[in-house]
Amino acid sequence: MSVVKEISAKAKQVQRGYAGDADRPLAGYVGLMGAYGTVVGGLTALGRVLGKRLPTRFGVGDTVLLGTATFKASRLLAKDAVTSPLRAPFTRYEEPAGDDELNESVPGKGHVEHALGELLTCPFCLNVWIGTGLAAGLVIAPRPTRLAATVLTAVGLADALHLLYDAGKKLASG
Repeated sequence: MSVVKEISAKAKQVQRGYAGDADRPLAGYVGLMGAYGTVVGGLTALGRVLGKRLPTRFGVGDTVLLGTATFKASRLLAKDAVTSPLRAPFTRYEEPAGDDELNESVPGKGHVEHALGELLTCPFCLNVWIGTGLAAGLVIAPRPTRLAATVLTAVGLADALHLLYDAGKKLASG
């Protein structure tokens, strides 16, 4: 038996042992992990080519800025109605989720499409990718990254203020 066939047989055995009769997209997850590793490796190589060095530490301000920007960007990409065309090839619209967010499901397509659909509809899952990109941006191109992160943070704070305002109006009238 060839090496490829042996690996494929072992992968199918692991899949059956893990998921039983459920169709879990393990192959798609492996592909996404490989893509993430490739992106991190590419960003590392780009930083080296450009002569960038990792800072000895990130300050609290940058960490809060990146955390807030990562939160807002992941919600924007995973849930916002305006970004639904990016998710549409991998998801199915279900219903509005309030405050300009959508609930979408991930159809049982192939493993890669299903895994991508799960990634694109999960703000928690997107956090890793977006946070990595923003952190790399602080090293490779700090000024534009801080600008983008500041805009995302301002939008996130404005969203929170809108929600607080609406909640206050409901309390005042109820």
